[in-house]
Amino acid sequence: MRYLLLSSCLFILTGCSSVYKNLQPATGDINSIEKFRPDFKSALYKAEIDVITHHLSGLLLIKTLPDSSIRMVFSNEMGIKFFDFEFRPGGGFKVFYIVKQMNKKPVIKTLKKDFELILLPDKNEQAAYLRKDDHSLYYIFPKQKGSFCYITNLDGTEMTTMEISSPHKPIVNAIMKNYINGIPDTIGISHKNFTFNIGLKRIER
Repeated sequence: MRYLLLSSCLFILTGCSSVYKNLQPATGDINSIEKFRPDFKSALYKAEIDVITHHLSGLLLIKTLPDSSIRMVFSNEMGIKFFDFEFRPGGGFKVFYIVKQMNKKPVIKTLKKDFELILLPDKNEQAAYLRKDDHSLYYIFPKQKGSFCYITNLDGTEMTTMEISSPHKPIVNAIMKNYINGIPDTIGISHKNFTFNIGLKRIER
């Protein structure tokens, strides 16, 4: 199972690069992106993760806890854990466990940002803004370095792509497709500059 991701769209930051300069200001409610936030009460995915020279496959459980934090546990089919993360409201993050081969700061940081992208940013981020081109709306959420960008059709009814950008260009593409009861059936995340890819396919329970 490999999810090679769509798109090399043109977007995001105003004035940072000629790649994005043709985007125009757009009006609308930045919080309307909320309708695409996955409702991960409890979702199990068949997962494949490629991290540089390592290929891992197994099951990823994503579960929302009573305090609204989200727990992600990735293990092989024998139940041996690769990692166990918690994402807390307001941006908190905790590593409960990560296997030795992946226990490197750049790997953990990359996994954290990738999963934060699909969880969507917190509501009402004051710095967030809208842009558009002839075909798409761009919901842009500036971060400490770069931005998260969510691209929809002009009507805002279908999200086509998500991206993480550096200050100058997109560096991560992602998709979430086929929502069933608020949970995407398929999730894919792909990095442009090196091998770091995540493919998830939901398992019905």
